[in-house]
Amino acid sequence: DEERFVLKAETTDKVLVFGTNGRFYTIGVDKLPSGRGNGEAIRLMIDLGNDQEIVNLLIHKPGRKLLIAASDGRGFVVEENEVIAQTRNGKQALNVKDGVMARACVPAEGDSVALVGENRKMLIFPLKELPVMARGRGVTLQRYKDGGLSDVSVFTKSEGLTWKLGDKVRTETDLTAWIGKRAQAGRMVPRGFAK
Repeated sequence: DEERFVLKAETTDKVLVFGTNGRFYTIGVDKLPSGRGNGEAIRLMIDLGNDQEIVNLLIHKPGRKLLIAASDGRGFVVEENEVIAQTRNGKQALNVKDGVMARACVPAEGDSVALVGENRKMLIFPLKELPVMARGRGVTLQRYKDGGLSDVSVFTKSEGLTWKLGDKVRTETDLTAWIGKRAQAGRMVPRGFAK
């Protein structure tokens, strides 16, 4: 075991869990085990199958929007208030089937979307090109000949795109080469981009 998600929360908060099955699960922070003991497996609190993994954990912020995407490069923006689940079964948001898995869930805070495929090609386009939906497969974000989606980031274009390289942080402000339209293939990532 190792640390994967670290969140600072209060007992009145709700934690959103997004699984590779495209479902959102909601856990009240007050229901989590206290600091004493060895903790408790999250799968005992929600019905996340053993063949599914957790894509992301977020503290719920009412009114915020999230960008969710699958490994086949399809996705959309969803209202966070729409994905609060009332039961252990969670709430289906991203429809996935036939070997496709949910791959990304990031806050849609900014004006641009950057996507990187497993083929190391990056594409940047305006966030407003994405539809806001409650449920579905979404639209094609990036096209791939081989592989699928590796990572997604939503950022403000004027501030540049930032990524981590080990313990260093790099910001690229000249993004002209990677700016395109939604559903294009993109171009090779900048030199020094993390593997």
